[in-house]
This record gives sequence, C-alpha cells and structure tokens, in this order.
Amino acid sequence: MGAQDFWVVIIVIGFCFQAQVSSSQNLTCNPNDLKALEDFMKGIETVIERWGNNLSSNCCEWAGITCNSSSSLGLNDSSIDTYRVVKLELPKKRLAGNLSESLGMLDQLRTLNLSHNFLKHSLPIPLFHLPNLELLDLSCNDFSGPIPADIDLPSIQSLDISQNFLNGSLPPSICNNSTQLRALNLAVNYFTGDLPPGLGNCSALEDLDLSTNALTCTGGLSQGLFRLQKLTRLSIQDNKFSGRLSKEIGNLINLVRLDISTNLFSGTIPDVFHSLGRLQYFVAHSNNFDGQMPSSLSASPTLSLLNVRNNSLQGSIDLNCSAMTSVASIDLGSNRFYGPIPSNLPSCRHLNNLNLGRNNFSGQIPESFKNFHSLSYLSLSNSSISNISSALKILQHCQNLTTLVLTLNFRDEELPADPTLHFEKLKVLIIANCRLTGSIPQWLSSSSRLQLLDLSWNRLEGAIPVWFGNFSNLFYLDLSNNSFTGEIPRSITGLRSLIDGRISIEDPSLDFPLVMKRNESARGLLYNQAWRFPPTLELSNNNLSGPIWPEFGKLRLLHVFDLKCNNLSGPIPSNLSGMISLETLDMSGNRLSGIIPPSLVNLSFLSNFNVADNELHGMIPAGGQFWTFSSSSFEGGNNNLCGGLTLPCPPEVPDDDPSLGPWPPRESNKYTGMIVGMGVGFVFGITCFIGIDRYVWTF
Repeated sequence: MGAQDFWVVIIVIGFCFQAQVSSSQNLTCNPNDLKALEDFMKGIETVIERWGNNLSSNCCEWAGITCNSSSSLGLNDSSIDTYRVVKLELPKKRLAGNLSESLGMLDQLRTLNLSHNFLKHSLPIPLFHLPNLELLDLSCNDFSGPIPADIDLPSIQSLDISQNFLNGSLPPSICNNSTQLRALNLAVNYFTGDLPPGLGNCSALEDLDLSTNALTCTGGLSQGLFRLQKLTRLSIQDNKFSGRLSKEIGNLINLVRLDISTNLFSGTIPDVFHSLGRLQYFVAHSNNFDGQMPSSLSASPTLSLLNVRNNSLQGSIDLNCSAMTSVASIDLGSNRFYGPIPSNLPSCRHLNNLNLGRNNFSGQIPESFKNFHSLSYLSLSNSSISNISSALKILQHCQNLTTLVLTLNFRDEELPADPTLHFEKLKVLIIANCRLTGSIPQWLSSSSRLQLLDLSWNRLEGAIPVWFGNFSNLFYLDLSNNSFTGEIPRSITGLRSLIDGRISIEDPSLDFPLVMKRNESARGLLYNQAWRFPPTLELSNNNLSGPIWPEFGKLRLLHVFDLKCNNLSGPIPSNLSGMISLETLDMSGNRLSGIIPPSLVNLSFLSNFNVADNELHGMIPAGGQFWTFSSSSFEGGNNNLCGGLTLPCPPEVPDDDPSLGPWPPRESNKYTGMIVGMGVGFVFGITCFIGIDRYVWTF
C-alpha cells in the first residue's frame, strides 16, 4: 500500500467515524424516559449539576445518565430509533429531597445508584418492580419507613439500601423471583422481627449483610438461611439474635467470612468448622457462648482471624498450631479461660496479633515466647500473671513487637531498671494500674518509635525523664496517679508529633479494639484504632512542682492537657492559647496565681476547663467557650476571682491587669467566701487524693 492509498483509508475511516458520531448526536432519549427524569428532578430540593433542559433537551447528555439505543436493547417498538436510559448514577452529589415514583417508568434501567446523598421519606414502590434493574444502591441516605411489601425484581443482582432509617420487618417477598441476586445489604437500619423463611429462595446469594439492626430469632436462625450454600460472606452482627447457633451453619460450605458478633447467642459453639473448608474470618465476640472452644475451630487450616472475645468460654486454651497454618490474628480476651498461658503459641508461624487479656491465667509468660518472632500485638491485661522482670526479658526477643499491653498484672512488683532491656520497634506500651514501684527506667529511652505510653495508676517515683522530649512520634502520654516529683521537663514542650506531626499507628486489626474507661461506673470509650486516641498529655495526681512552661503553647495538635492535683505554681501562660486543638484543659488543684489569660477565649474547641482550687484573681475571661463553663470550674481557693455565669463581680473590681493585684472582696461576702472556698478546696483535695477520674485500660 502506497502513501496515497494509506491516507485515503484514513480519510474514509475518519468520515465513517464522524458520520457515526453525528448519527448518535441526532438520537434523543425516549420521551417517557425524559418525562420520568424531569419528574425525578422536581422532587430534588438541590441543584443537580449538568442536568435539565437548560443544558440539553437530550437527557442522555445529562451527568450520570447512560443510554443505549433501542435497537441494541432488542426493542423494535418504533420506526425511529431512540436512546433508552439504562444507568442513572448520581452518588455523593449532596442530593436532598424525595425520590419520585416516576423512576419506575424507566423500564430499561439496569443501574440505579443514588448512594451517599440526603434523600428522605419512603422508598417508592414502583422502584421495586423494574424488570431489568440489575443494581440498586440507595445506601447512606435518610430514607425511612418499611421496605415495600411487594418486591418483583427479576433481574436484580445487587441490592444495597444500608445506612438509612428504614424499619419494620423484612418482607417475605424479598427473594421472590430474584434468582440472580448475589449481594444483599440491609445493614445499619432499624429492621425488626424474624428473618423471613423465603430468604432461602435467594439461591445465588453470595454476600448477605444484615448487621446493625434489631432483628430477632429466639428459636435460632431461620432455616432458610442455611439453604444459601453459595454464601461467601454472612454478616449478622449487632442484632438481637438469641438461642443456640444451629449446627446447620456447617451447611454454608463456601463461607469465607462469618460475623455473628454482638448478639445474644448462647450455649456452645457448634463443632462444625471441619465443613467450612474456605472459612478465613470467624468473628463471634460479645455473645453468651460458654463451654470449650470446638476442636474443629482450634485446628482450622484456613482460618486467618479468630475473634471470640467477650463470651463465657472456659477451660484451657488448646490451639493446634501445627494445623492452624494460616492464622494471623486471635482474640480470646474477656472469657473464663484458665491455666497457664499456652506455650505452643509461637509455633503458629503467622500469628502476629494475640489478645488473651481478662482471663484467669496463672503463672508467668512462657519462656517459649522468646521465639515468637511473628508477634506484633500482644495484650495480656488483667490476666493474673506475675514476674514483670521475667516477662520483659522474654518479650524483648519478639523482634516485631509493636504493641504491648500488660495492664492489671504484676501487683506491687518493681518496674525493672535492667539496662539490657531493649524494645526497638515498640510503638504502644501500656502497663497501667499495676501498683508498680520504682522509677521510669533508662532502657525505655531506646524505644524511640513510641507513640502511645501509659504508665498511669502505679506508684512510680522520681522525676519525669528529660529524654521524653526525644520521642518525636509520641502523641499520647499518661503518667497520672503516680508519685512523680520535680518540674515538668521543658523538653516535653517540643514533642514534634504534637506540633506538626502526622499521627499514624499501624493497627493490627479492626477486631482488636482498645478501650479506655474513666471511672468504675462510666461507659467505656472505644477506639478501634490506636491513632484515634485523642492526643493527650495526662500528668495529673502527682507531686509535680514548678511552672507551666509557656512553650506548651506550641503543641497545637494537643487535645487533652491535664495537670490537676499537683503542686504547680506561677502564672497560667497566655501562650497556651496557641494550643488551638485543645478540648480539655484541667489545671485545678495546684498553686497557680495571677489571672486567667483572656487569650484563652480563642480556644474554640475547649469544652472542659477547670482551674478550681488555685490562687487566681481577676476577672474570668468573657467570650468564646468560657460562657459555657459553670462556676465549679473556678471555685475553691480562688477567692479573688469573679465574672462568668455565676460569680458576679463587685463594682470596685479593677480591669484584668495583673499589675493591679487582687482586690478585696465585698465585706458582706468575706466570711462566706472564706467558708465556701475552704469547703470546696477540702472536697477537691479529697477528690485529687482518691483519684476520682480513674482511667482503666481494658482489652
């Protein structure tokens, strides 16, 4: 072919392409489809970008619309070929309003995705009678009311209406004529009642998510559920299912993930896991299971994650590590297991996350744990183990250990100062509430990657080491309720992660939550990832003295700054206004003097503020969050402090100038103020002494 012939071919191809484009542009959407979309638009209260006749009379050119020609769909109902709407996709467009029933006129629609918007009210009934609809996604909206009772979606393959406000029972017709349905997601709604028997008619179903509703089944799960043999993922967690878990769960031979957590299941876990030859994730925490773990579960060769935390399982732990060749994460915490900590666990070669906390073990950490080279996360909190010196000597050989939780063990032992101890990769260390004695050991300085350190509720003494300031990644430090003395190290004001750092911890799994509980009666604060803990400096209830350094104002990422119940003195630095992320600032129960800096009103996120039981004077700053703080935040010892909501100032009060000094209170209030101040100060002192803001870590 010569050059001339080549260019002729190119010109011909270009002409044909241009002709095809011109022909396509001349085709317009079906009038019925256009009317349906116009009616849909009328129900939307917000503007849909690139929509409407102002843009084009051809709705197939509107954003989120995909059309196919009638002929390509096999439709020959007109001599003039038109476009038919086959996809309507407008996710995350901030759409608000009602969903029009007119969408039921789009009889050639294959995909409808309006997820992650603000659509409300009931689901239109015609939407559930579209004969060609394959994907329906209305998740993450504000729909309410029941699912339409009559459902007829013969072509549906994926149905997702999760994360709405839908209620009522699941309609029996949900699987009628839905033989192609592979994924059904009804999670995070308010559905109640039993599972419909007809659920078993969804014979092609592979992924079923009914989690976070109020579904019940007092006699056990619906038998129809066990007919879904193609299921690979079953998520029914966070409901009200009760009774025994049927052995027929073993019929679901293709399951890869099974989550039945946070229900009311009771009795023993059925020994059927030999039938579940593909199961990788078994999550059954927070039920009422008792008895021993079934042997088929303890020897599953495919299982990667096992979580039966927070049940009443008992007996000794007998895991067959030679068979469990895939297991990487085991959580047996908060049960009634007893006996020694299993010494064979290091032979689970891929096991890197292990939680055995809150059980009834005895003895010490096994010597074999020196060979636990795969271990990254270990929690043995509240497990009645002893000999912290031996424990740390053994665990330092775990070369990949990043998270270590040993709370509520080693009662009244001494924190070892052995200089040979070394934890190079440690990021999270929690040894709280053990009543340990001694001081902060020098060996801890070599753990330069520390991001979270909690040694609270012990009996540690001495000074807080200056080298704490070298922990460039540290964002959570809790040394409260000890007996530390001396000044707060000035170096702590230079913690880089609290100044300009990014806080990130590689957590082992979402199934390994950390729980911080304040007080014995308060509800626990649950953080599924350690980096979600609020950046904190918690130094309260010690014997620290000296000033509050002005340089603390550089810690602009700090959320909680608690210095209460110490012997700190001097003024409150005005520079603290630089802590722009601060939510809690507690300096009560010290010997601070001077005024409350007016600049603190600029702390926009401050929700907890307390300077009671000090020696402050002057006017309480007005404005900002200070309008929300009660008088209890300022009373007790601060007899020359006034202003705010309930402490009116006498007319002779001078301006907020510290050089003016304190003024005498009104004569009529002199003795009353003294008595009230002494009373509040006494009560507050007792509060500091007994540590009413007790923090306990549970896992």
